[in-house]
Amino acid sequence: MNRPIFLLFTIGPLLGTPVSAQIIEPGAELQLVADHFSFTEGPAADKDGNVFFTDQPNNRIWKYGADGTLALFLEPAGRANGLYFDPAGFLIACADEHNQLWRIGMDKQVQKLAVSYRDSLFNGPNDVWVAPSGHIYFTDPYYQRDYWTRKSPEMRAKAIYSYYKGRVTRLDDRFRQPNGIVGTPDGQFLFVADIGDSKVYRYRIAADGTLTDRQLFAHQGSDGMTLDEEGNLYLTGKGVDVYNAGGKKIMHIPVPAGWTANVCFGGPGRDLLFITATDKVFTLKMAVKGARPH
Repeated sequence: MNRPIFLLFTIGPLLGTPVSAQIIEPGAELQLVADHFSFTEGPAADKDGNVFFTDQPNNRIWKYGADGTLALFLEPAGRANGLYFDPAGFLIACADEHNQLWRIGMDKQVQKLAVSYRDSLFNGPNDVWVAPSGHIYFTDPYYQRDYWTRKSPEMRAKAIYSYYKGRVTRLDDRFRQPNGIVGTPDGQFLFVADIGDSKVYRYRIAADGTLTDRQLFAHQGSDGMTLDEEGNLYLTGKGVDVYNAGGKKIMHIPVPAGWTANVCFGGPGRDLLFITATDKVFTLKMAVKGARPH
């Protein structure tokens, strides 16, 4: 099952996409990588441009290589959802089978970083971003899973947290349903989506890792998010919507799937937009590169 798979299908032109934005490579079309999943999520690129993503209902993490190969990386995978690479090259995973935050090595060894807040289980860590400082930021909404025995959360708060050197800190709980999260590569700002309230907020990250200056950035929620080198923020849900650094929507990228869950930049040149969408994954060649990771 770990044998590489080579799959690539052209979907067609992006009808209605404004070419003036100049963020998509001229003439580029969505490419279907594969469509044999149940629900794809959590794409994260390593320093070489390989993209790791999850198929949560099937409890798997897949790897889409920078060379275009697709192979199973880890199974079982803790029902992992959101993923992100830390500065040391470990894959940080929101493993919500038992509501935990994991660190996974490329040797597939797993370390459980956080399993609870104070004396309560997390609701279900959903999405994650790692700052250059090593602070790990993650959202903790509540989505009832059919593989849980519990039928309600232990905590009322639906919040964002940080993990740093063994300590978990609750940073903000003023959300209906926090979900997508991403920060700027200089570690100065953090974006968090409240998908339950159709809003995205921007915070300033303080020197100690806490958050200040909460500002409304966009009147739109998002499942997953990423940034490009121009400071544009990519939101997901019904396709992909792109907002510039000033909070103005500049593009909509239609995706032929019921739901677009998440997105990241990968490939050897960091200019390949990787899109997870229900049972499918797509790529799109871009004229911009992803925000350079730490």
